[in-house]
Amino acid sequence: MLPADVDLPVRAVLPELTAALDAHGSAVLVAPPGTGKTTLVPLALAAHGTVLVAEPRRVAARAAARRMADLLGEPVGQRVGFSVRGESRRSGATRVEVVTTGLLVRRLQADPELPGVDVVVLDEVHERHTDTDLALAFALDVRAALRPELRLLAMSATAQAERLAGLLGGAPVVEATGALHDVEVVWHGVPAAPGVDPRLLDAAADAVRQALAEGPHDVLVFLPGVAEIAAVQRRLAGVDAAVLPLHGRLPSAEQDAALRPRDGRRVVLATDVAESSLTVPGVRVVVDAGLARTPRVDLSRGLGTLVTVPASQAAATQRAGRAGREGPGRVHRLWSAAEHARRPAAPEPAMATADLTPVALELAVWGAPGGAGLALLDPPPAAALEVAGQVLRELGAVDEDGRVTDRGRRLAGVGAHPRLARALLDGAPLVGSRRAAEVVALLSADAAPRTDDLAAALRGGGPWRDDAARLERAVPRVPRTALTDDTAVGLVAALAHPGWLARRRPGTERTYLLAAGTGAELPPGSALAGAEWLAVAAADRAPGRRDARIRLAAAVDRGTALEVGAHTDGPEVVWRDGDVRAARVERLGAVVLAERPLPDPDPALVAAAVAAGLRTEGLALLRWTPAATSLRQRLAAAAAGLGDPWPAVDDDALAAALAGTPQLQAARSRADLRRLDLVAALRALVPWQVAGTLDDVVPEKVVVPGGTAHRVDYLDPDVPTASMRVQEAFGWRETPVVAGRPLRLELLSPARRVVATTGDLAGFWTTGYPAVRSELRGRYPRHPWPEDPAAAVPTRRAKPRS
Repeated sequence: MLPADVDLPVRAVLPELTAALDAHGSAVLVAPPGTGKTTLVPLALAAHGTVLVAEPRRVAARAAARRMADLLGEPVGQRVGFSVRGESRRSGATRVEVVTTGLLVRRLQADPELPGVDVVVLDEVHERHTDTDLALAFALDVRAALRPELRLLAMSATAQAERLAGLLGGAPVVEATGALHDVEVVWHGVPAAPGVDPRLLDAAADAVRQALAEGPHDVLVFLPGVAEIAAVQRRLAGVDAAVLPLHGRLPSAEQDAALRPRDGRRVVLATDVAESSLTVPGVRVVVDAGLARTPRVDLSRGLGTLVTVPASQAAATQRAGRAGREGPGRVHRLWSAAEHARRPAAPEPAMATADLTPVALELAVWGAPGGAGLALLDPPPAAALEVAGQVLRELGAVDEDGRVTDRGRRLAGVGAHPRLARALLDGAPLVGSRRAAEVVALLSADAAPRTDDLAAALRGGGPWRDDAARLERAVPRVPRTALTDDTAVGLVAALAHPGWLARRRPGTERTYLLAAGTGAELPPGSALAGAEWLAVAAADRAPGRRDARIRLAAAVDRGTALEVGAHTDGPEVVWRDGDVRAARVERLGAVVLAERPLPDPDPALVAAAVAAGLRTEGLALLRWTPAATSLRQRLAAAAAGLGDPWPAVDDDALAAALAGTPQLQAARSRADLRRLDLVAALRALVPWQVAGTLDDVVPEKVVVPGGTAHRVDYLDPDVPTASMRVQEAFGWRETPVVAGRPLRLELLSPARRVVATTGDLAGFWTTGYPAVRSELRGRYPRHPWPEDPAAAVPTRRAKPRS
């Protein structure tokens, strides 16, 4: 199938690549942009059987299939076809089929043996999409357990050869070197600023005008997102070229238009969708804004956002390569060479930053919860995986051990995010299968609606309707029910995100409280402003913002909210504003619907509330008399020196221990806590087996041989300490034991200055005392300084003056 007249750099290594696959069954191909790996390699491998090529994006899958079909001089759907979500062109004659990695994962889940497929090619592995990582791990598992003859090729435009080869069991690495043509780099050095600075967009437009003035070639511009594409498109109004957007949210026809040659010059404004796999014909100049969008998930709130970050060095190389495919090119980088050197070498894998709920479900369906036993390029982060597992348990998709349930298999088979799959399965019987499918199709679409009103967006139609037909086939056919369209839309949206049901805050028009507890705000001018209840379908929370931004929602009534959300009505006894508050509360998650005082709350609930107050506000709520403070310090020393059964009395342990005492359980307010007899409460914590020895084990005072009692300082529980003059310790041969360890003695001069500190008095008399005696006996001649202090008579007094 390989055309004889197409000469691209990768052609030179095809014999080596074929031999590597013959010998090992798997291989890694590293080839820079423009070498022809995406189009020539699958055609060459088709000589060995049917080839399934997986691309990370739909636009890349369609474009790759079209390019290969063009090389063969035939339409797509003959020997080369493609299948993406909502669209497929293939036939019985198809030998090379290009699919998205997500679709490959679905096919592997449906039938892991991939009947009829001889070679699997995973393209652009370096982009590290979660579907790519999963498809690679699943394919390796299939080769190991089911089909050792299945050939597997991982292709990357940047060097990850060692890691990939190791993952593939020491697979051979084949490298196609050299881009087609040299690409000159022009650095613009636009000052860096957080986010997307308007000056950067101005600079992008200026660089495009400069490129158009310098030569006759088309220009490809890399920008981080749709909003920036629209902004630069406005800035380029009036230029002598067709200015075309290219991003994943566009309908396929508009994406295809940006990739086809046309009369006149073109400026293609693209997101990173054009980094890999795609050839934009006629381009010899690239303008790179140097930014990328990456997902971030707030695990505590279940909200995500896209964060703008500097593009990695690898991504910049990929983008620059677009300029050298058809001849010598030029790339205008809007940052500086010095800043480039500080950028990360490669982008973060999506597995490290994305919502892992779909990943966790796919792993469970595969029979490897959490990825156990699979060869993954990077393990999923434990915290994100735990949150994903909790969501799946709430959906009934997995059991407590993380194993997939029958419902989980049905959810996975829908081919949508598990939350949206739940909305389809549970919503179809309530609103009709077609209406439920339309809502889920719109919520799954790459193209965001132009309005935040979900019902209005559905009435407006769009390319998502093609996917609705596929989703409708995933559920039993149910005719349209009697619910109005707006009610039906809100119900399905609420089923997808019951925690995002939101009630308007009193006295506001656009601010809401989600049932999950997060504040949220509609954009200015929203048609939904003033609605009492919303079923929020899309929201995010930008870094540094307290509240979420509502991107898409439907107005619902109270009844719908209560039907879908976590509605409760019962007693709540809590510690609030420094006291116990008891009420009967009706709520929807964090949204309080009604609250009535509860005059006679359950004593156990009151005690739990007081204990919670003690934990949150701390032990300062209690009245610590000197006696109570001293006793706590003594108990702390006993626990530190002897351990069990002496009780721990640090803040956490003491709060937990006091919560179970009758004194604390009888408390009902802050005032009650202040009246608590802490000395009695602390003594009650000491087990009866050792209670009688308290004053012996941790005495308040220690008596020296002369009969004087000195207070023991327990401020440091690990080192109880007593201070006294050297002369008062005469006659003490051994250091007294306190809390199971030698008492630290601070020995003072007659002027009460510390001259020695020791926990080994016998050793001090032998080794330390002679030096102290030599230094001080001349300074204090009226005080005794015997040569043998261990046998001397202790004293507190000096000799009388003569």
